[in-house]
Amino acid sequence: MPVISFISPKGGVGKTTAATLMATQLARKAKVIVIDADPNRPILAWSQLADCPANISIVSDANQENILDKIEEAAAEAPFVVVDCEGTASLTVAYAIGASDLVVVPTQGSQLDAKQAAKALSLIKNTERQSRRPIPHAVLLTRTNPVIKPRTLSAIHEQLHSHGIKLFNTQLHERESFKAMFSFGGTLETLDPKQVANIDKAIANARDFVSEAIELLKEGQNLQQEVA
Repeated sequence: MPVISFISPKGGVGKTTAATLMATQLARKAKVIVIDADPNRPILAWSQLADCPANISIVSDANQENILDKIEEAAAEAPFVVVDCEGTASLTVAYAIGASDLVVVPTQGSQLDAKQAAKALSLIKNTERQSRRPIPHAVLLTRTNPVIKPRTLSAIHEQLHSHGIKLFNTQLHERESFKAMFSFGGTLETLDPKQVANIDKAIANARDFVSEAIELLKEGQNLQQEVA
């Protein structure tokens, strides 16, 4: 079953938010196992709040020694496995990359974050060489303004494209709803519109992101068949 990993050598780029959005949207129609491999266990903490979907199970004891076993076990039990990796370039992250069908690299629209994303992409490339197979991956721009597109963001976008780096067409915008999930628990769909504004726009944004990820998974499966 598809394994989707989220990696970033730098904290604060929306990695856990993106992983949680992926899990909760997929869980609308399928069982999802989330492997919370971040030492701070942010997704585990979210799941212990109210209204965690019944279709989501959390594995929170993954580490360098057992991450591959945890991923293999989860993939045998659920249609989708989401891995939220720790925010460093470690062996645990490398192992997760090697076991993934899609790797998402979240980054904010700054030159500093772009350099950190480049480190993550280098780790993916090295893992591809070791495993001797292509690992589908793409950069996800996060915390962007849905109305204003700064010149710095456009420059980074063009720079990544010029290096042949795949980017999600969808960007995860800066939304209060995304933050509210980690305050109130549950999903975007269970948030109270009296407490949080523009939930509908956040839902549309999240679903566009997940739909595009599904298409990347399909493309990756076709590529694997061609290589085989």
